[in-house]
This record gives sequence, C-alpha cells and structure tokens, in this order.
Amino acid sequence: MQYTIEELRTKGAKIRADFPIINDTYSYLDNSATSQKPRQVLDAVRKYYEEENANPLRGLYDLSVIATERYEDAREAVRKFINAKDSAEIVFTRNASESLNLIAYSYGRNFIQEGDEIIVSVMEHHSNMLPWQQVAKAVGATIKYLEPLKDGTLLPQALEDIISEKTKLVAITQVSNVLGCLNDIKSLAAIAHKNGAVFVCDGAQSVPHMKVDVQDLDVDFLVFSGHKMLAPMGIGAVYGKKELLDKMPPFLYGGEMIEYVTLEGATYAELPHKFEAGTVNAGGAVGLHAAIDYINDLGFDFIEQRENQLCEYAYKQMIEIPHVHVVGSNNPDNHHGILTFTVDGCHPHDISEIMNAYKVNIRAGHHCAQPLTKWLGLNSTTRASIGFYNNEQDIDRFIECLKQIRGKLGYGE
Repeated sequence: MQYTIEELRTKGAKIRADFPIINDTYSYLDNSATSQKPRQVLDAVRKYYEEENANPLRGLYDLSVIATERYEDAREAVRKFINAKDSAEIVFTRNASESLNLIAYSYGRNFIQEGDEIIVSVMEHHSNMLPWQQVAKAVGATIKYLEPLKDGTLLPQALEDIISEKTKLVAITQVSNVLGCLNDIKSLAAIAHKNGAVFVCDGAQSVPHMKVDVQDLDVDFLVFSGHKMLAPMGIGAVYGKKELLDKMPPFLYGGEMIEYVTLEGATYAELPHKFEAGTVNAGGAVGLHAAIDYINDLGFDFIEQRENQLCEYAYKQMIEIPHVHVVGSNNPDNHHGILTFTVDGCHPHDISEIMNAYKVNIRAGHHCAQPLTKWLGLNSTTRASIGFYNNEQDIDRFIECLKQIRGKLGYGE
C-alpha cells in the first residue's frame, strides 16, 4: 500500500499515543540503539508476570504448562515473522550479540579449521566482527575484510573478488548501523554458497524495519535483537538452518538443554532446546511476540514509508546547513532512517551534550563500528536514527539545534 504524506502523518500521530514514554517535550532519535515500547508490549509482559508466570518447560502443573505455551507461541511468531521453515530453527538468546557468539563458538570453532578463511565486511558492528576474530585466532584461520564503496554500497563483485575455495564462512550485516545502507544479502549469500561457504546475516538493523524472509534470502544464519523492535531488552534470536543446527554442539551447558545425564556424560535435548540452557526469558519472549503482533498490525508498508519520509525530511535540511556533513550515500532512501554526520570543528560528544540540553536524544562515538569509522577517515561521528513513531516536530527540533551547534561552541554564526 502506498500512503500519502498526509496519511503517514495522520497515522503516525495516532501511533504516538501507544508509547507512554514518547511526548512532545523531547525528541528521541536514538532508535538504532534501542526502540521505545508500546503499551501493547508492556501490557503483555505485565499480564504474563501477573497471571501466567512459572518456569516453562519443567512443570506439569497448569501455570507451568501455560508459561510453556506462551514461550513456544512466541517462537512460532518469530518463525512466521522471518518465514523460517520450522520453529526448531529459532533459538532464543539475550540479543544479537549473544546470537552471533553462539554461532561463532558452536559452528565456527567446530567447523572452521586451520588455513580456512572467514570473510566479514569492514562495516560490521563489533558484534559481527570480534567473535570471528576470536574464532580465527583459536583455530588458525584467516580473516579477509570486504570493503564497500565510500557511500556504503557493497558490490557483490567485491565478494567475488576475494572469496576462494578456502572460505568457509561469510558474515555481513543487512543494514549498516552507521551508514544505513541496505546490502544485497540474497546475492551475497548466493556467492558464498557457490563457493561452499555458509552465510551469516546480522539483521539487528533490518528485521525491525523491513520484511525479512530467510528462505528467500537463503541465509544459513540470521540474528536480531528484540529491544530494537519494540520488545523488552534481554530477548533476541538466532535463525539457523536445521541441518546446520543439528550438527552443532551446545553453546551453554546446564538445565533443560539435556535429554539424559549420567556421571559419565549426557545426551542433549532436541532443537532448539539444546541451545537454551537454564531458565529461559519467558517474559521477554512474550514481549517479543506482542511486538511482532504490533508490527504486523502496522504493516511494513507504513513503517518503511514513514521512516523514509522522515529521513528524507531531515536529510534535505541537514545538507543545507554549512559545515554539516552526512556520512554515506547522498540519496536519503539509502539511509533507512540512519543519519550519521559530522560538524566541522565540533566533537561528537559536544554535539550530543548540546542536543541533550535542547531535549534531543542522539548518539555520539564510533557506534560499535570502530574499524568502519577509521576506514571512513574519521575519529567519531554523531548519529540520529529515526523510528516510525517519530514526527516532523522531532526532526524540526533536531535541525534547529544542529544549526546552532557551531555557534554554541564559539565559532560564531
């Protein structure tokens, strides 16, 4: 469905009322770090803890059975949301970082060997770089880095140029948390598979904002965090193809991930439970389910169009301000709500502090992507990231403050 700008504004204004923390006294523009939570999610979590709380998967009494049902219902909701074949392919974790570590330790350290190669892009979040560095160090593999164009475009040919018969794994983000660019994951995964490598996709910045279909993309693994998509903190997921998860050993050991234990050893539970040791975050899973329901009700047509419209509204004003430089593409449609920028002579931390005084919440630093920042020839940057519940007033306050930054730091008008 195609919305007019007025329809986007009208629907956006109605949605803002769903978010108790959002109001017109400040502008929250740090959505890439974490999203705010609608009442529907908060109510679902509260209902679970007030009416249905018990330890799932363990008890035969009614409350435990209900808690188990809620937990597994959430898993099925995730399966449908990303179009996995089987709910057994969905493993709950704390966040995308833990998800990537699970893949690195359970798959990487067992199926990548000395002399093998791992390919990651320089634009990766530290969470999709450090685990692979550790795997390479542990097993004696080599890491090769894939470089995009300066606007963030990652050409499939660039992967073709460096991949080899030694490459066993390729790990690339779908949307950069700094540049906002959308990578052609389907083509990149096809190149990896043609060369016998598995493909890991970091979906932390894509799954909340656009339809992601793991079967269509044909990725072997995909990870995301709930807290970036309206759900509580402390819940995330790994999608993995069943044939890969089946042969991977557990990541953590303890309660619930076993089938049978003796003094000599153990046999492990079936998927996905062999990867979910200990008491699970049932309340977080319930919240994630509610967040998925909320997103599905809104529809990605609205979410993408509203975020892109607000991004373009901000971008066009930013590039007209002297001494302000937006990092990445000169096409606002290629930023997907993420506008990272510099201001001549102004440290990002100072920019953030001044913005805060104006009740504008943004992010300053290297955004957990220090190699990318260095590759761009920068020390640090400032980032404004937009969510569908933002509005033009949020952008206007941000722009008005941005115009005054250099003056506030003594550069004059």
